Amino acid sequence: MYLRNYPYYDDFMQTSISVLYSDEDIVVVDKPVGLLAVPDRYDPDAPVATNLLKTDFGKLLVVHRIDKDTSGVLVYARNADSHRELNGAFGTGAVKKVYRALVRNLPSWEETECELPLRMDGDRQHRTVIDAAEGKASRTVFKLLEAYKGMVGAAGAGLVEARPETGRTHQIRVHLSALGHPCYCDPLYGDGQPLLLSRVKRGWRGDPFKERPLMSRTALHAFSADFAHPRTGAPLHMEAPLPKDMRATITQFGKL
Repeated sequence: MYLRNYPYYDDFMQTSISVLYSDEDIVVVDKPVGLLAVPDRYDPDAPVATNLLKTDFGKLLVVHRIDKDTSGVLVYARNADSHRELNGAFGTGAVKKVYRALVRNLPSWEETECELPLRMDGDRQHRTVIDAAEGKASRTVFKLLEAYKGMVGAAGAGLVEARPETGRTHQIRVHLSALGHPCYCDPLYGDGQPLLLSRVKRGWRGDPFKERPLMSRTALHAFSADFAHPRTGAPLHMEAPLPKDMRATITQFGKL
């Protein structure tokens, strides 16, 4: 196992890809915000992780995806045998995934679950929609980790752990929105507005012309994944620390 950085640039930031683990069978990275897991027909000009990793690892095979604006653990296979094994593990729910989300409106529950059936590409915005007739079975288990109550003009907020037991497109985001707790800054299932400290902090005295958002992307992070190594069967635990924007927001929310 080793760490290495791969710089890339977009219109807003410079960041890097941290390699969490690699061997002859798999590569696991901590994907930064703004980077696609694989090329996307809806966003052909966006930088892609597989392209940036190609120099050191050659062709990588996709076994799962996380959204462009979601950070965190992303697993690739390096050969056909590993790809087949990992696809099976992800497809049957043998991979245990944990996400962290910052959500609007403080949940009234400490733990809950959502089993609303989902159909992908269900409207003109290519969103995943709840569809009792044609949607696929979906289940996410949620736990409230931290509660934030002292906000101006808002019904509180929460840091939530999400454990998806199925792997539908945008599943966590849709289920949270359906429960009344969309991720902050989510452009598809929330209001898409940047999170400004001036809007939630009582007596804020900063310069409104110089203020920068605490968050400006969907506040969702793929925190960890547990799975068996595709060749040896050894248990693997991969964990990516919360990125800077989520850490800063949590710190500020804790002071409110």
